[in-house]
Amino acid sequence: MQPVLRLLLRWVRRPLLPALRLWRRNIQVRVVATTLLMSIGVVLLLGIVVIGQVRNGLRDAKLQTAQVQVDGGFQAAERAADRPDRGSGGTQGGSKATTGEWLSNLVEDLQSSGKGVYSVVTMSSDVVDSEAGDTTRGSRYIDLDVKRSIAKDLREKVDEGDVVQRYGRAYWRDGSADGEASLIVGKLMREPNGGRYQLYYVFPFTQEEKTLSLVKGTLASAGVFVVVLLGAIAWLVVRQVVTPVRMAAGISERLAAGRLQERMKVTGEDDIARLGESFNKMAQNLQQKIQQLEDLSRMQRRFVSDVSHELRTPLTTVRMAADVIHEGRADFDPVTARSAELLLDQLDRFESLLSDLLEISRFDAGAAALEAEPIDLREVVRRVVDGALPLAERKGSAVLVRGNAQPVIVEADARRVERVLRNLVVNAVEHGEGRDVVVRLGAAGGAVAVAVRDYGVGLKPGEASRVFNRFWRADPARARTTGGTGLGLSIAVEDARLHGGWLQAWGEPGGGSQFRLTLPRTVGEPLRGSPIPLEPEDSRAHREHRELEARAADRAEARPARGGTGLLTAVPAQGRGHAAADPTALPGAGTPVRRNGERGFGADERDLGERELGERGLGAESTAGEGDDGAR
Repeated sequence: MQPVLRLLLRWVRRPLLPALRLWRRNIQVRVVATTLLMSIGVVLLLGIVVIGQVRNGLRDAKLQTAQVQVDGGFQAAERAADRPDRGSGGTQGGSKATTGEWLSNLVEDLQSSGKGVYSVVTMSSDVVDSEAGDTTRGSRYIDLDVKRSIAKDLREKVDEGDVVQRYGRAYWRDGSADGEASLIVGKLMREPNGGRYQLYYVFPFTQEEKTLSLVKGTLASAGVFVVVLLGAIAWLVVRQVVTPVRMAAGISERLAAGRLQERMKVTGEDDIARLGESFNKMAQNLQQKIQQLEDLSRMQRRFVSDVSHELRTPLTTVRMAADVIHEGRADFDPVTARSAELLLDQLDRFESLLSDLLEISRFDAGAAALEAEPIDLREVVRRVVDGALPLAERKGSAVLVRGNAQPVIVEADARRVERVLRNLVVNAVEHGEGRDVVVRLGAAGGAVAVAVRDYGVGLKPGEASRVFNRFWRADPARARTTGGTGLGLSIAVEDARLHGGWLQAWGEPGGGSQFRLTLPRTVGEPLRGSPIPLEPEDSRAHREHRELEARAADRAEARPARGGTGLLTAVPAQGRGHAAADPTALPGAGTPVRRNGERGFGADERDLGERELGERGLGAESTAGEGDDGAR
């Protein structure tokens, strides 16, 4: 049921998305729409108040007019009953026909003074039967069946002897079948022969309804005109404010794109003009500062490049002299011999530093070129591991290679990739505290990856994003025992970016770290993710998660089943105390890797890349010294 509801909501929201997007992004639309809504509310409220006042006024006027007519009519009917000289024969015991004629003449006389204004109706009283029989008479305007207009409860109220007035619906001969709102006033009257009859005045609200309809139409037309006029005014007013803001936003985007000469057009002396002047001054100062920084950066890059090149010649001379001194150190005393060895070691480090500075200057100048060709990453990894074995033996570490059962082919610059991996492996051995270093290869979809995992000191929270800075060290007091220059990871991340790939870091204090290099299989192909999770499966967070699941499973097995399966679902543990680098925040990052629980590359659990590796047999593990696994 829930998927159906989600699908229905998605189907309903889809046509509304453009309107919602316009509402969020266009302040002019929001202001005008809000103005229109508020104007409609105000107009409706005023219309209701005005119509109510007009209705009450018309009703009060109708009541006053009706009161005058009714009082005069009732008095005339009483005088006619005292002087039955018209149609009654002038006798008390006149015939029933004569009394009926008298009532007809009375209705005609009372109606003659109010044609079209009201109608007169006489009816028999239910209290005292009239000798004239049926005394129901009505003017020619009201429906023949007058009892439709005079309700039974009203007749009963009139029989009590009081003057009764009530609003109701009267039916006319040429009127609507639903009747018409009217004011009905009735009174119990006396006939010339002593009987009783009911006399009613019916005042229709025809003119009042027409007047009220005219007022409603006038108010509606005026309300629509006012709302449209207010909307147009709001549109024009907001446009005067929004247009300079939009212009400033467009110019800001162009400034951010590097077009520093863009300026706002300033007219007038109002607040918007002062805003434009301030914006232009800011842009001018920003252009000057950026130009100064660019000049300074250009000078620094040129200085580094020139110094690096100029140092080549004296360094070569010093190198030749140092080699001669080093070869003859056997004839020196121990102190001088040791000095010769230190001199040669520092010259090696000096040469490495000069090479790295030249490489950095090429990246800064945008002169680095990529010489890509199809290579097998297994061969590159093998050369890197073979080169790191002497250092690993001195440190007491073993370098293990996993996932190299099948070829891992990628278009890349073999020299640059080897330099990146050599730097990662050497750093892992140096900071691995004598523990094993695991190099894992993976390939899936359009990406390949190499992850280097160590179990040394690890990284503190926040250090994973700073580890690629130039000359940065996690522990400034720690010596570079392998002669590192502090530029290796900076060059490595530039090499990864040059390939269109990522170089990312993860670590936790005391739990080691993992560096992952992800490259597209084909140069220029965008990356959607990595086939190897950035956070390894043996991290502290994952171990705690598995322990929680195991404890939950044990509790579920030990708990007796009651009214259900008794299964428990463990809540995934949140990683703490480790620094997982966000790909979007790291140098060389491309499309963000998806997080836990999402399908696709980069998920911390067994994701699509690892499943594909398993299906193709690429997950087979191979080590440089596989016999050591059991001992570890």
